This record gives sequence, structure tokens and C-alpha cells, in this order.
Amino acid sequence: MAARDWSLPRVLAHRCGGTLAPENTLAGLAVAAACNCGGVEFDVMLNASGSPVLIHDETLERTTSGRGRVADLPDEAMATLDAGTWFDSRFAGERIPSLESALARCIALDLAINLEIKPSEGADEATAECVVRTLRRHWSGGAPPLVLSSFSEASLAVAAALAPEMPRGLLVGAVPDDWEERCRRLGAVSLHAGERSLDHATVAAVRQAGLRMACYTVNDPLQAQTLSKWGVDCVITDRPDIVRAADRGL
Repeated sequence: MAARDWSLPRVLAHRCGGTLAPENTLAGLAVAAACNCGGVEFDVMLNASGSPVLIHDETLERTTSGRGRVADLPDEAMATLDAGTWFDSRFAGERIPSLESALARCIALDLAINLEIKPSEGADEATAECVVRTLRRHWSGGAPPLVLSSFSEASLAVAAALAPEMPRGLLVGAVPDDWEERCRRLGAVSLHAGERSLDHATVAAVRQAGLRMACYTVNDPLQAQTLSKWGVDCVITDRPDIVRAADRGL
């Protein structure tokens, strides 16, 4: 994969299945595929065993039956947690997936990935190193497209050093004034920004600089179409069903 490759589809399901399934679960991947969404975004963090798992928060309470910090829970305890009932009883027994299992399911479903490296406090470098090692083993030639993104510039720098061939995107909230300098320093191929921070001129500047543009979290199909017209390459949505279906050009 060349360092500047970008082959992500135009619509990605946020945290695997958006609001249609419990976030960051294998069930969410199935939902994304059922919506004919060609790819997903999900978060990866390390647990106490140093294993990369799919979860957004540094703590367990919001999306699982567990309590405490993800970084303090080893594999054996994490495997017992329910990550689906909080969302709907239909998903009772859904587990926190390992990155390895999520990669295998994405390959089986032909889903591209925007993998957000989401380190817990102080684990920026270790998380990036583990993600890269896992991808080396389980995401080889013939797999769908993949881009690594992160708010953590330390994580992106490690990924760049260990796997320069893996495309990287700088993740921000509002677009900062020094976005181009930061992307160049990290060798990023894309800028990923919050929907509310974007306007036509900003998107045009990013594209003029030779970078790709991704935008989150876009749940209005008309806004998704507008962003596409501005030049946004990829929208990340909680509603892959309606955003993907609204415009077959997306």
C-alpha cells in the first residue's frame, strides 16, 4: 500500500454500526454491511493485558456491564463483559471485540476501515505499536482499504515510523490554523475534522494542499451531499442506512 493511497468509500459507519447497533461491536459491523456501507470507523485501545480492543471510552460503564478503566482490566475479565444489553436486549451477550476479531470480520464482509488509534492516558506509543503489529499479522495484501487516524500525534508519529506504507489521517475537532504543517510533519494523507468546523473554503484549501478530507459525524443526508460537493472525500455517520441510501453517488 503506497503511503499516499486513499481508497476509502465515501460513507463510513461510525463506531462500526452508528446508532443502529451497540457501538464498537461485531454486531455493528454486520449492520454496516447490511446497509451496503462499504466501510466503518472504529476505536482501538489497549486493555491491562496489552491487547488491542474496540472501545471508545477509557472507562467501561457507559457501553458495557463492567466498571473501571479499560487499561486496568485483563483479557480474561474483559471477555465476560456484556457490551450489547445497554443498547438493546436483542444484543445481550455481545462482547468487546479484539482488534484481531474485528479485522477478520471486516475482511469477511469486505468492509474498509478507518481505524482510530484511541490511547488511554499515557499509552500513546504503546497503543500505536500494538495496532501496527496486529495489522502486520492480520491485514495483509488483498484486504480492503485501511486508514489509521488519531487525535494523538504521538501515536501517529509511531505509526509513521513503524509502518510508513499505512496511510494516516490527523484527527481534529475544529480545524486548527496550522493543520497543513501538522499533517506534513506526520506524513498524514488526510485531515479528519468535525462537521461543524467545515466550510467550502476550508475543504478547498485542504484539497488544494493535496490532502484528503474526512468529516464526522454527518447524519443529515442533505448535508452529506453538500459536503461531497465541496470536496469532502468521506463522511462518517451514525446513520449509515439513510446517508448511504440517500445518494447512490456517495
